[in-house]
Amino acid sequence: MTRHGPAFTAIAIILACATASAAGPVQSAAGHVEAARRAAGTDHGFIFGRLCEDPIRTVKAAPAVGEVPAELPGKDPNRKWYAEPARVFDDLFFLGQTGFSVWGLRTSGGIILVDSIFDYSVEDEVVGGLRKLGIDPAEIRYVIISHAHGDHSGGAGILQQRGARVVMSEADWQLYERGSDKVKAKRDIVATDGMSITLGGTTVRVYLTPGHTHGTLSTVLPVHDNGKARTAVLWGGTLFNFRDSPDDPRDARLKLYAESAARFGQVARAANADILLSNHTAYDGTTVKLPALANRKPGTPNPYVIGPDAVQRFFVVAEECAIAARMAAAQ
Repeated sequence: MTRHGPAFTAIAIILACATASAAGPVQSAAGHVEAARRAAGTDHGFIFGRLCEDPIRTVKAAPAVGEVPAELPGKDPNRKWYAEPARVFDDLFFLGQTGFSVWGLRTSGGIILVDSIFDYSVEDEVVGGLRKLGIDPAEIRYVIISHAHGDHSGGAGILQQRGARVVMSEADWQLYERGSDKVKAKRDIVATDGMSITLGGTTVRVYLTPGHTHGTLSTVLPVHDNGKARTAVLWGGTLFNFRDSPDDPRDARLKLYAESAARFGQVARAANADILLSNHTAYDGTTVKLPALANRKPGTPNPYVIGPDAVQRFFVVAEECAIAARMAAAQ
């Protein structure tokens, strides 16, 4: 029997998807859903379900302009949203809520955060979380905002007041400035495609991946696991979204999303990324990986290290589901 490794599997899936896409208009939405299902395997079933189980319903159920997604919690005095901070890698920390993530990368020159969650939770989760981990929050130097929705950008102004510099794309600075955050960050660093942020000899790169918003940023982060260098990628905006730009044709928005997923998948491949992160705890399996990490025994794998093949298949799922939704919406 001939045996093939993970790299061959990823290539086979990508080629199969490319062949399906080349079939042109006659290719059915169901064919793209099936390609996404194969790519999801046992690694990405949750996000496949959110994006692709029913592409027609997925598009029609997306919030319209001005609507607030039901998953966004209000300020709960009982703090049911609270999650304990955790060290995930030698230099990467989880500082988010039960449903929303902040990732903190510690360098010799300070901390780079990805996202800032809500205004009501950023002090408890990020500032207080670092203190619980024995780290001075004054080390925060940069806050990269994946996209300007309140669940990711709401705490940006508070962190800026503490001395951090805030990074957003031009499109999402504009979106943020139209918002109603109580403590507004002043326009600071405008991210460009492929821009590097270097701190203490560590370089993080951000890429424009429009789709969820027009200026969504996705990030490449170098991390270490028991001293071993690894690469994490964080996909900045996962679900289909049409509420920010109601005048955009949904077909064009979905096309943009699919193209961004394919392109950032190439970025992840070039970086040999073996870790996939998200700004929502369910999308990257943080809800199950953090408990597994807490029980990790010496010498056993880190549950966040899923390998380059699985990382690549995530972006195949995202691309194929967007293509399927686009085709279904046109029917």
